[in-house]
Amino acid sequence: MLKVRNYVGFTKEVINLKIKLYTFLHFSGQLVRGKIKLRYYFRTLKRLLFFLSYMRDNKYAKIGNRLKINLYLPGFPSKAYYYACSKVLEFEKKMPCISVLISVTSACKYKCPHCYQMHDKGKDMDIDILIKTVKKLQNMGVAFFNIEGGEPFLVFDRLKKVCDAIDDRSEILINSTGTGMTFENLSELKKNKNIIGIMFSLHTDKPEDMNKFMGNENAWENLEKGIELCHKVGLAVTFNTCLLRDSFYNGTFENIMEIAKGFNGSILQLIKPKPAGGWLESGVEDFSKEDIEHITKKVHTYNLEKSHKDYTFISPMIIEESSNFFGCTAGGTERFYINAKGDLQPCEFI
Repeated sequence: MLKVRNYVGFTKEVINLKIKLYTFLHFSGQLVRGKIKLRYYFRTLKRLLFFLSYMRDNKYAKIGNRLKINLYLPGFPSKAYYYACSKVLEFEKKMPCISVLISVTSACKYKCPHCYQMHDKGKDMDIDILIKTVKKLQNMGVAFFNIEGGEPFLVFDRLKKVCDAIDDRSEILINSTGTGMTFENLSELKKNKNIIGIMFSLHTDKPEDMNKFMGNENAWENLEKGIELCHKVGLAVTFNTCLLRDSFYNGTFENIMEIAKGFNGSILQLIKPKPAGGWLESGVEDFSKEDIEHITKKVHTYNLEKSHKDYTFISPMIIEESSNFFGCTAGGTERFYINAKGDLQPCEFI
């Protein structure tokens, strides 16, 4: 099992100093080698410090030998981390986007009612075109590839070819339900040293509810088996959860955090429900200002309080997309989406 260690409080501040020092030395070296113009050097450092200041609500998670301070920023220290930081070196043109979500297939054995791919039609994109696209994106500055399906392990050959096309300038996170996952294919993927882990969906806290929600009687069993295989191989386990308003008041959120901790989850992405895909027609219940404040308080408890240090680090979309933080980063500002048939979208929730 890959060791996960969390940092909050004073220890986190010490780590921030280390990040600042290493990053300063890296870009000072870039200045000496003539890769940064002197007039941009201090502005580059100012931009990086500004970004780091916005990690104040995050718990830091050390996964193996990589420190994750943000879901979509590659682990520190790594070649991919510094490649992502290079985004801020652009002063004369538009800054490059460093994160992309790519679907390698629409094949899936589940029927989740909220699926944002529900209305996508057509064949999976030609694999050779996809590989060429991935290589081009990486050369353009993409430092974090989030790869999904459908279920990518149902077309493992496609998944492996795409991962193999991405070198160590970028980090890879793979979304899966656990279906089609084997010890052998996970071991093959682990040979790519830049794969940080597998992200599983955890939208409910009870096995029977999970099976019903995802439309498959084996959903929870596949989840458990997939997590067990990841631990055996030494790949990090991460989660995403999309919860409606009531789940933050009836104990469901807390139960999911207990489950994520029990599974040795390193990061949990908290997704805000949106009227897209299967929920496009029906819409979703809005979160009031009071609801968001209530959720933010819970996230702060789990991410910042020493009493909750051992719980999984929450990456809260509902906070990061707020006007007090980054706002929506879709459309190439920070991330974009390519679906299984090759459509380019600003966001998976369009």
